[in-house]
Amino acid sequence: MAYETIIAQTLDGHVGRVTLNRAEAMNTFSSQMAEELYDALKEFESDSDVRVILIKGAGRAFCAGIDVNELKGKTTNQYREWIEKMEAPLVLMSKMQTPVIAQVHGAAAANGMGLVAASDLAIAADNVKMGLTAINVGLNCVGPVIPVARCVGQKKALELLLYGELIKADQALALGLINRVVPMDDLDTAALAWARDLAKKSPLAVKIAKSAFYASRDMPYEAQFAYMNEAFARLCDTSDAKEGVAAFFEKRPPVWQEK
Repeated sequence: MAYETIIAQTLDGHVGRVTLNRAEAMNTFSSQMAEELYDALKEFESDSDVRVILIKGAGRAFCAGIDVNELKGKTTNQYREWIEKMEAPLVLMSKMQTPVIAQVHGAAAANGMGLVAASDLAIAADNVKMGLTAINVGLNCVGPVIPVARCVGQKKALELLLYGELIKADQALALGLINRVVPMDDLDTAALAWARDLAKKSPLAVKIAKSAFYASRDMPYEAQFAYMNEAFARLCDTSDAKEGVAAFFEKRPPVWQEK
């Protein structure tokens, strides 16, 4: 599919990469970019050759939020439909089986911070600044704060939501918003290597692990164990699980069959 506001590529090593490509607007979400990102994620999810998806931004920022040029002249219902479209990719990622890694540099603000938090994993350059900044212009980030709160907890999420301050890479790492910090010059190489490392794991085991994690996270404690144990039992009966154990004992690389 041809896109105008993003670049979607299938790379070696079973990695799909989406580049947010509105550099002149710091990759803020336009309606078109939101729709194209959603479609690209769906396309990669259905591609059996793609085992991991990377999301990055072109230019000097990852994503500076939502394009405020689209704010004017809407009814309440139109605003609701508009913001649902902007946040649809954030909701989609938790429903996908394919893991998504955010590759973050520069600014990741408002919906951009939400995109980082909604991704399954995140690797960031040391120049990152993140924040739920909409409060500073009389709006708020009540959508993006949902995945942010799942990363950082209630008190810190409310502080980020109400004060709109930017935090640096070391703070984001300490709060659990990102997994790794690397020098900006190393970000592309490190992110792709990390994605390819994950793509070497059993695709079936990864898909079941991610799906079970999201499906069970809001269950009561004991029910969550029961759900996870059922997922593990189903995985143990697959060819890939048997191949992985056999390869371990035979001291050889596994050959995944994805079944």
